[in-house]
Amino acid sequence: MADTPTPAGPRWDPERYLTYADERGRPFVELVARVSAQSGDQRPERVVDLGCGPGNLTALLADRWPDAEIVGLDSSPEMIEAARQKEPRVAFEVADLREWAPPAASVDVLVSNATLQWVPGHLDLLPRLVEAVRPGGWLAFQVPGNFGEPSHTLRAELADRPPYAAHTRGIASPASHDPAVYLEALAALGCDVDAWETTYLHVLTGDDPVFDWVSGTGARPTLQALPDDLRAEFEREFKARLREAYPARDGRVVLPFRRVFVVAHV
Repeated sequence: MADTPTPAGPRWDPERYLTYADERGRPFVELVARVSAQSGDQRPERVVDLGCGPGNLTALLADRWPDAEIVGLDSSPEMIEAARQKEPRVAFEVADLREWAPPAASVDVLVSNATLQWVPGHLDLLPRLVEAVRPGGWLAFQVPGNFGEPSHTLRAELADRPPYAAHTRGIASPASHDPAVYLEALAALGCDVDAWETTYLHVLTGDDPVFDWVSGTGARPTLQALPDDLRAEFEREFKARLREAYPARDGRVVLPFRRVFVVAHV
């Protein structure tokens, strides 16, 4: 997914998001690999990607299940427009997952990659997502679990200070739970659940690469909430703090990134 919040949030830039497409795509590949929907008599007929972003990862679902109807949904019109231009095998639609209500038991595989963290109280959505999946089908999602890391805390601390706070108060802020929380919630709904976490060590290069990473995702609502003159000053301060927290060594910066994975067999 595109790590993008709800329609009330900022405009999203598909190209900026794709700057680290390989690094962002790896968790999606590892998530879907644990979905055991097979071909033949068990092949999925309908696969839905909730929060499909620019569609580059949704295309992998079409590769794996070429005979299935593949649907990609995202709240960002910019992301959907980019996806439609690149992947004709998928039906892309602008939709808010909080209001998405397909016919009950109509989806064989429901995937959501790096999206639910933008939905406050998203545990409350799980019963409806499970209800959308056919008996014997799969619900699989991945969310970042790194919100206590400097890449997020430094932004939040800086945004809470004047003169920025007057503009950033109440902006979209991502959050997620530990794997055990999701496991218990889905097990209580009658699912067989596989939940785990992985911390990736992304090796980044270039000038201010951590800022480049977060400015396309978690920091974007903050940056777009600021007027132009304050945004430039905020970026200067934020970059300096990130360089201190993530020092470059031999031209490389290591960004630890924890992610939480859940695969539920309905």
